[in-house]
Amino acid sequence: MKKIYSAVLGLGAILLLSQCNQDDFLNVSSPDKTDDAFVTSTVTETLKCIEYGYNRLRSNAGGGNYNWNDSQSDAEYYPEFNSNNGRIGYLHPEESGVDNGSGLFNTFYEVLARASRVAGIIAQKEEYTSAKAAGQKNDWTQLYGECVTMYSWCYFELTRHQGDVPFGIENSIVNSYTLTDRWTIWAKLDSMLIDVEPLMYDLGEGGLTAERMSRSFAVAMIGEINLYAGSYQTIREDYPGLYDGISFEKMYTDSKYSYARRTDYQQYIQKAQTWLRRAINERNGAAKLVTTDERTVCNNPFQRNFQYIMDMEVSPESYFETGNMAPLQSERPYSQGRGSNGATSQAAPCKVFGGIRVMPTYYYEAFEDGDKRWDASAVVTGSDGAGNEAMVTLASGSKLAGGICINKWDISKMSSPYVIKCRNSGMNYQLRRYTNYLLMLAEADIILGDNAEALSLLNQLRDRAFGDTNHRLSSVDLRTLVAEVGRETLGEGDIRWTEIRTGLFTQYAKAMRTELKSVIAGLETNGYYTFPNGRTISNYIWVKYVNVPGCLVYDRDDSDPALTPGWRGIYDYSTIELVASKVKGTDHNLAIQGLFRYIDPAGAEAAALEADGYTKTVWGIDMVNQKDQLWDYNMLSGIERTDVPLYFHSIPKESLLQSGKSDSSSSPNGYNVWNGYDIPNE
Repeated sequence: MKKIYSAVLGLGAILLLSQCNQDDFLNVSSPDKTDDAFVTSTVTETLKCIEYGYNRLRSNAGGGNYNWNDSQSDAEYYPEFNSNNGRIGYLHPEESGVDNGSGLFNTFYEVLARASRVAGIIAQKEEYTSAKAAGQKNDWTQLYGECVTMYSWCYFELTRHQGDVPFGIENSIVNSYTLTDRWTIWAKLDSMLIDVEPLMYDLGEGGLTAERMSRSFAVAMIGEINLYAGSYQTIREDYPGLYDGISFEKMYTDSKYSYARRTDYQQYIQKAQTWLRRAINERNGAAKLVTTDERTVCNNPFQRNFQYIMDMEVSPESYFETGNMAPLQSERPYSQGRGSNGATSQAAPCKVFGGIRVMPTYYYEAFEDGDKRWDASAVVTGSDGAGNEAMVTLASGSKLAGGICINKWDISKMSSPYVIKCRNSGMNYQLRRYTNYLLMLAEADIILGDNAEALSLLNQLRDRAFGDTNHRLSSVDLRTLVAEVGRETLGEGDIRWTEIRTGLFTQYAKAMRTELKSVIAGLETNGYYTFPNGRTISNYIWVKYVNVPGCLVYDRDDSDPALTPGWRGIYDYSTIELVASKVKGTDHNLAIQGLFRYIDPAGAEAAALEADGYTKTVWGIDMVNQKDQLWDYNMLSGIERTDVPLYFHSIPKESLLQSGKSDSSSSPNGYNVWNGYDIPNE
């Protein structure tokens, strides 16, 4: 059951960064003097304090702007040409404002400060101290571990998105501070989590669901933190002494930043492997890979995981979901779903912006025939807002414009579509699931040369994707891994991170840009481009409205243009009283011809289709028309000016100014903390 608490935490969170002993940061005294007898008198009241943190993560950091920027890769992009929302995603941090990510940055610090304060109070309670001394789990040890895990999650997210940040100085006031290198932060988080996880509940134990942080999630986080610690990433060359004592092997470098990994990376990857194995085997609790589909209308276990989210249920595949419910703000599907031109309220369905789109080259090439992940992940149609399916376009924009949409969160696939107002669907944010950790373990295996286990893990996913054992891989390497990460996690923000960690990001980015130019040249010269797998993208396609019983389309049927691609169609909004009057027409589904093969616009087949009621519709021609706009600048164009991927977000200006005046000649703003990676300080 989904739960969202909006209780206001009675503990003052001091957002000004301030100095304390980093070994004691969970037990510092707070200037706030709130009476603990009121705030944490019982397990129930204490849980409300913690769930305030979950609510803040949901509302400000659960799944919106970060994903618009951080999902951009050779497979995904932001659809509005030259928009401020996508500067980091385009790899142009120099054009991003210093405060563009301030809301997310401040939310993470707010939540971790509160989690730290609540943990410090719980640590003084006899119910906790006696259980810990006896090595026994109870509700208080779970709550303490939950606070530590939440604290660790927030700092981990800060290091992923901002790099090296101020650390351990919350809940008191100082006049100056500096940056702490990410490996020091990760080592502290690793130690803290290892200390608390034995006294936490596994997922499912004691009724604990994936809407709370469990031992299962804490164990997995230890593995993930160590995977990052041993992987390639962009580091600073402009902040003296930041990485003292750490030796790097650098793939690409210049005077201000490098793309590198530690020379002693193997110790971290080995630890990641150990803990990720525990996470998906010994300590997975109730989490499992969804491998069966009980539905009679389809057989797609991969899609079933996402259908739980759309049915307002917690998925059995989840390790952690940020809980949500209508009418609270929900970025899914608004920011990351299937586009809709509907009005902002009472439409069929309401507006869906669609801030993540699928690269046409990826859509046409990445998936093999028969892979059920393809249609369930990406969709070429959206909604007109009046109860009808409609083609998306490959022109710059949002809603139905902007390109091929992510298909994992779709209002039309909800068991009860939310049509009152956009951005309020109530869908949970599934932030980590079994598949994520399985793929991370396979990554660690390949780096360490344990290819047998990696092969077994990846073939589990392929068996599920194809519904048989005939499509198993016979060998693996890092590129094989990236391919499966893409097919499994398209639109979820993981492809980019995997490519960065494995050292392959720059190569993939440049190859994508080269291929895009070839595709556009083919479209411009011939009217079509045929990929090596035989699929063809053309300037034009042909569509017509047809009647499909039930309106929704499930697994594809290649013999029927109304059922291919699959997993589209439209909910029958005429059955929802509130918006029934908004629905137009009676034939709500699209039949599509020419999506994967060339039809000569001047030929006999085109004439016959048009005589049969089909309409010639723009498709690849939009890429030609905007080849110097959306299809250049937005497509990781920053990789052309430096081989070092510049993917970090800014530290906000107020946090820079509060760090105190610097005596260093290296400081460009005169303060102890300044932004690197070409991010502005003003």
